[in-house]
Amino acid sequence: MSVSFGGFTLFDKINLHINSDDRIGLTGRNGSGKSTLLKIIAGVQSASSGSVSNSSDLSIGYLPQELSFKENRTIFDESMQAFSDYNFINDEYNRINLELSERNDFESNSYRALLVKLNEITDKITIFQSLNPIGKAERILTGLGFERNDFRRRRKEFSVGWNMRVELAKVLLSEPDIMLLDEPTNHLDIESISWLENYLRIYKGAVLLISHDRRFLDNITNRTVEIVLGKVHDYRVSYSKYRVLREERAIQQRSAYENQQKMIEKTEEFIEKFRYKATKANQVQSRIKHLQKTERIELEEFDTSALKFKFPSAPRSGQVVVNAKDLSISFDKKKVFSDVNLTIERGEKVALVGKNGEGKTTFLRLLGGEIDSSGGIISLGYNVDLGYYAQNQEDLLNPNDTVFDTLDREAYGDVRLKVRDILGSFLFSGEDIEKKVEVLSGGERARLAMAKLILKPYNLLVLDEPTNHMDITSKEILKQALQQYTGTLLVVSHDRDFLDGLVDKVFEFKNGKVHEYLGGLDDFLAQREIEDLNDLNEKNYAKTTKNNTKGSVDKVVAKEEREVEKDRKRIQNKILRCEKEIEVLEENIAKLERLLSKPKEGVSLQDTLKEYDILSLNLSDKMEEWEKLHNLIDDGNCK
Repeated sequence: MSVSFGGFTLFDKINLHINSDDRIGLTGRNGSGKSTLLKIIAGVQSASSGSVSNSSDLSIGYLPQELSFKENRTIFDESMQAFSDYNFINDEYNRINLELSERNDFESNSYRALLVKLNEITDKITIFQSLNPIGKAERILTGLGFERNDFRRRRKEFSVGWNMRVELAKVLLSEPDIMLLDEPTNHLDIESISWLENYLRIYKGAVLLISHDRRFLDNITNRTVEIVLGKVHDYRVSYSKYRVLREERAIQQRSAYENQQKMIEKTEEFIEKFRYKATKANQVQSRIKHLQKTERIELEEFDTSALKFKFPSAPRSGQVVVNAKDLSISFDKKKVFSDVNLTIERGEKVALVGKNGEGKTTFLRLLGGEIDSSGGIISLGYNVDLGYYAQNQEDLLNPNDTVFDTLDREAYGDVRLKVRDILGSFLFSGEDIEKKVEVLSGGERARLAMAKLILKPYNLLVLDEPTNHMDITSKEILKQALQQYTGTLLVVSHDRDFLDGLVDKVFEFKNGKVHEYLGGLDDFLAQREIEDLNDLNEKNYAKTTKNNTKGSVDKVVAKEEREVEKDRKRIQNKILRCEKEIEVLEENIAKLERLLSKPKEGVSLQDTLKEYDILSLNLSDKMEEWEKLHNLIDDGNCK
């Protein structure tokens, strides 16, 4: 099968076979054609050449990234649309009964044929009713996070993310022979992802899915299909094993290629040297034939393109960056959270975790001034400049703008001269920058929205699910850039791999309250006595709370000792992170000092001095923080 758009070849004569019990993860950089492949298999889009073959009675369930729905239909009624085949069968049953009641040619072949058809339909209806479709719909909707009082609410009352869950529920309820799922976890919280994993593990049909959640892929798939530069490479293993095999294959292929090239070079030298010597004529001819028969090893093209960027140095802010006091918010008499008191200080990297609906995004919207609180206050500190990446940021882009215009409209001053360079760092180059936003993939829109945060030096970055739609490599590079970012970070994410090693404080939103945990993600999990973010649910929370309040005096003392040791470990981890940040700052300052000593043409001396001052102040702050942390350890005041 081949697919081309306006002279650009997306797929070049690819071949792929899917078995009835396969669990396949599609991988490849954003824009490589993953979503297009699903659309072609689903019959939504056509290939330029080649074909897609399947049995005539194959049922396909397809979950796209894009969404369209009837706003006034209720959640439950919409989910029951998955049983539209049953509705057709039921109508046919009523039609045949009516026809039989009006006929009296009981001995005719056509009458007997109607009786046979009626028996077949009756059997199908009996089987369907035995499955209890209403109960099944309720179980799946509940598993995907809906409350029972949501079932009769209309779809227009819900966000895009919740409506995407309805579409996923319809696919699951239809129980197709093959499920085509395009980023099914993007709008799911931790509990719903865990539920979906368990559902797909025991599902009887085939699954072909796109996901940028490494753990989700490893837990579900047993086969990985890589799309790269118009070709597909098939690995019969899960995602993590594929990464290892792919690297091994590249090394082996390079080694075999180099060895063959050496052999060819030596053979050609022999032929050239003895071509005209009669005594070597037979050997020369033999080697010529050998070369002609040699099947040349060709190096496969590997896509080595990757994001390459860093956030601008953060201007100095006040010590307190965010302050919330007695903060409350309610919608339509429903309390989201109340009496929240928290402080975020300069340089901290903070994660907000918890189930969907507990108020994480609402808190960020309050912070950004998008909505007003029901009570209390939330404020930014002195000289704080906030850069905000909303969860639906890619949807806020103007679809009629080009990639270049999107950044050019918001750039100012000297930055306007760097727009093309910034876009290149986010993998938009050549003709890509003239593409309209409306034709970009979800991942490309996410990258473009992230590029907007590079246009000015913010000292507070607020990111709401920034890794949605990002491929795994892009997520890793974003994480590295945020680790080196010198400002304050506030991030909502359910991706443990992304948060691990990035944050040094966690706020958990649960049951209308916010609980603060010092330390990184591992420290948070240890304090909550859970192994994974997937365990953030009511049952485990209750169990943990019960265990914490139970036991003898000896257990309490032992627990206090463990807490002291945990605090010591947290402080030591913060010291290590602080030392790494100091090292990065010192390296950047040294680079600027070299630049100032030998100015280059085209480099603004004023901008360079300004960046030097910012980095020097940040270094001073980090050195002061490092000293305070060491004093805590030395004085034994870990608590």
